[in-house]
Amino acid sequence: MLNDREKQFIAYWEQNREKEKKVLKQLILGIPIGLIFATPVLISVFSSRLWFKRADSVAISQVNPVVLIVAILAIAGFVAIFYKRHQWEMREQQYLELKAREQQEEKQQ
Repeated sequence: MLNDREKQFIAYWEQNREKEKKVLKQLILGIPIGLIFATPVLISVFSSRLWFKRADSVAISQVNPVVLIVAILAIAGFVAIFYKRHQWEMREQQYLELKAREQQEEKQQ
């Protein structure tokens, strides 16, 4: 028998599953997590200037700042979409399992 929380989840997911599947919504909601993963790249690039002076001169001469910014944004976007897509898949799986259990209980009655 499904408890109240499981029934509430089923009702919520039936209403919101299509909205949460959209890539733009996943990107917008997941961007903070994506930036958490992209920030260490920026920190490592700029902190190398403090402890390794030659790295600073090589970075200035060989690394285009536009390419670095695009790479950081690509990392953040990929992680954001991947993270939210994974969450969606986990919720979808839980929903399908609960629906199967609900149908099985209906057959037994």
